[in-house]
Amino acid sequence: MIEARHLRVLRAVATTGSFSAAARELGCTQPAVSQQMKGLEASVGTTLLIRTSRSMRLTQAGEALVRHAAGILSGLTAAEEEVAAIAGLRAGRVRLVSFPSGSSALVPAALAALRAAHPGTRVSLVDAEPPRSVEMLRDGDCDVALAFRYDSTGGAGEGEWDDLVVRPLLTDRLVGLLPEGHRLAGADTVSIADLADESWIAGCPRCRHQLVDACEKAGFTPRIDFATDDYPAVIGLVGAGLGVAFLPELAMESVAPKAARTVTVEPAVRREIVALTLPDLARVPAVAATLDELERAASR
Repeated sequence: MIEARHLRVLRAVATTGSFSAAARELGCTQPAVSQQMKGLEASVGTTLLIRTSRSMRLTQAGEALVRHAAGILSGLTAAEEEVAAIAGLRAGRVRLVSFPSGSSALVPAALAALRAAHPGTRVSLVDAEPPRSVEMLRDGDCDVALAFRYDSTGGAGEGEWDDLVVRPLLTDRLVGLLPEGHRLAGADTVSIADLADESWIAGCPRCRHQLVDACEKAGFTPRIDFATDDYPAVIGLVGAGLGVAFLPELAMESVAPKAARTVTVEPAVRREIVALTLPDLARVPAVAATLDELERAASR
């Protein structure tokens, strides 16, 4: 019989590439990891790892077991959490991953309300942009993922989230960010085509894809001189007169622009912001409560 503790060890070994690194990740000793792997191989009746003096790799059977491990472990976690809540323990754990502007504008209010209503629920937070955050959810490395996709071909493809529970939160419009001395800085609305000759500062890979898509629809390919995932850095570069940028309105809520001005851009570019989880995890009370509080925070 395959035990969950063995699967956790196997996944850690496969992810880290060694027994010693897996032991550090799991908070145990290397001999303990080795013993667990021997126990798992004995249970399944075949070799799962090939070890040499220089490397370690999974066998075909090991790869198959690792593929199934994430779903098995997330389902087991969901079962444990739901049973504990039904038993009246009033406790829970939620691992949340969010993109930076979501972390600054939505997560604080949601988690403060969650703690007030459910003080026994513990929530951890890690930053990651989609699609990495969605991969973490499917791999069993988080319970809830805040993610976004654009309303054009620059965003996620149709069907990308079909296997997940999707909780819509809000629609976020992108605004233009110009140096305060820019010729268009005083305008209420700016056409994307009017910025064809500008130097651009781009964001995360998905946002960069969207920027290129929007500009090409306006008839030009943007000259991207800088790229950074850090919104304050984008604002600083724009304020220094080094280029122009698109930024989500959500990001502007928590970062005050210095020496830069925001303008409405046409045609509008929007992104859909959602909270995602797995179907099994959606039934866990702590996860459901987290989704509810995120939705309330987004509606304020």
